[in-house]
Amino acid sequence: MEQQVKFNTKINADFTKELRARVNNYFKENNISKYGNANMVIKTIFMLALYIVPYILVLTNTFENTFSVFLLWVLMGIGMAGIGLSIMHDANHGVYSKNKKINSALGYLINLVGGSAINWKIQHNVLHHTYTNIHEHDEDLDSGGLMRFSEHQKRYKFHRFQKYYAWFLYGLLTISWSLKKDFIQLKRYKNRDLLKTQGVTYNRAFNNLVIVKILYFAHIIALPLIFAHQTWWITIIFYLVMHYVCGFILSTIFQAAHVVAETSFPIPDSVGNMENNWAVHQLYTTANFAKNNRILSWYVGGLNFQVEHHLFPNICHVHYRKLSEIVKKTALAYNLPYHSSYSFFGALRSHYLLLDRLGK
Repeated sequence: MEQQVKFNTKINADFTKELRARVNNYFKENNISKYGNANMVIKTIFMLALYIVPYILVLTNTFENTFSVFLLWVLMGIGMAGIGLSIMHDANHGVYSKNKKINSALGYLINLVGGSAINWKIQHNVLHHTYTNIHEHDEDLDSGGLMRFSEHQKRYKFHRFQKYYAWFLYGLLTISWSLKKDFIQLKRYKNRDLLKTQGVTYNRAFNNLVIVKILYFAHIIALPLIFAHQTWWITIIFYLVMHYVCGFILSTIFQAAHVVAETSFPIPDSVGNMENNWAVHQLYTTANFAKNNRILSWYVGGLNFQVEHHLFPNICHVHYRKLSEIVKKTALAYNLPYHSSYSFFGALRSHYLLLDRLGK
């Protein structure tokens, strides 16, 4: 039977109450909504165009030069990651818009790029956000043994090389999603009775997944094979390149936020009790990076302000920069950690150092 994790609601309860009050005050005083704004609409158009326009150019053979077509597929990979980070992510958290139908529609954009909205909500919203960095509960830490992201995971001899080969494996993330992981994951969620969190039966979810995959491979593989002038094997290679670019971007953004030397990987005691309450747990297990890099922040959907996102997943990312000062001041006032000191490459270096330590 799976261990039930329980956070300590008594410890640091004042911090949680005060932080929520200050954040709510911010929105009230400035008379603004916690949801998205016009910037989200502009970003949505841009990210979709970054994926769809190159795709149309490929199908219409606007560029005959193979290298030019290769660059179009690379742009599609960047657009895929942008759609996931900046649009789908907020939508599936229900914070893109007050309108639930808009959130639902934009949340399904993950299906357009080869994933599953149902699986994603369970893995990300239910498991990752609730059990951040907790071994055997946060699936984002589970690489199937290929890498060791926590001291609580079993170490194999080959892990001493993970600081080198991990960077190659990161690019395979969405390729795995598109081909097999979603089916394996869906069966696991059925066995763990997690599908009920999305109000869906296994048969309905499975049928939905099959239809989604058929439509995805029809538009991303079949149509380019039929209409594009490149030979079939070049088209397949370009498809893999697109996914590799997307997978690498998504993986490194996650690793920079959670799997770095400063964050911790606490585990429950023998009866499932955690040391801290949920909000404080997020402070210990999450880190911000590149807070002054506005271009990166815009592209990654504010997820460089990961601390704010984990504390307030019910608030759209366009507000995180302003909220970060509130969160930082409140955390420091209560003698709690607030990890936010790296550039993006500094965070990746910290991740590299952690991989090195955990591999030894």
